[in-house]
Amino acid sequence: MKIKVFFMLCIVMIFSISLKAQGFTPPVFPKKGLSDTIRVGATNDNGVMIPWMQLQDVSVVAERIFKTPEAKLAFNRLRYNVLKVMPYALFAKRRYEQLEEDLQKVSEKKQQKELVKTCDREIKDMFNREIKDLTITQGQILTKLIDREVGKTTYDLVKQTKGGFTAFSYQLIARVVGHNLKSTYDPVEDRDIESIIRSSGFYQ
Repeated sequence: MKIKVFFMLCIVMIFSISLKAQGFTPPVFPKKGLSDTIRVGATNDNGVMIPWMQLQDVSVVAERIFKTPEAKLAFNRLRYNVLKVMPYALFAKRRYEQLEEDLQKVSEKKQQKELVKTCDREIKDMFNREIKDLTITQGQILTKLIDREVGKTTYDLVKQTKGGFTAFSYQLIARVVGHNLKSTYDPVEDRDIESIIRSSGFYQ
């Protein structure tokens, strides 16, 4: 009886293997050229391996038509100012993210204060080197872009790192020279700025 069962199992296994062998067709790969040295992905399309690679998104934007020469001049001036201050907003974003990450790694208040002081010192050094020479308009755009990149207003960042009184004091000084540290970014209201950023390659 045992021999009969074993014999039947062998027949079933051989039969299933033969079916798999008959139903399996090895995929057809494209022939390699002399300069084919880059590994890419491939998709099996009915037994034919089709190579492919992912490309970056390409934005197609129509040429903007301005109603007046003055409107074109104003847009070009805005573009210059946005490109001038965008690197500072990106720096603030990276530095704030680094600060948040560093603060998560330490639990002692003393160490956290040292990290905040280091961040504040780096931002002040950059301010003393470059940001102090920005125009009022460029400063206003920068505060908007910081809110865009960091997700918090400049006022909130100062309040979080330096305290409410310092943030209030900075806001008073900023208002005197035409700035507002509480400025927020609105993609709809600031659509020209958004268009300039998207078309300038900052996120490629």
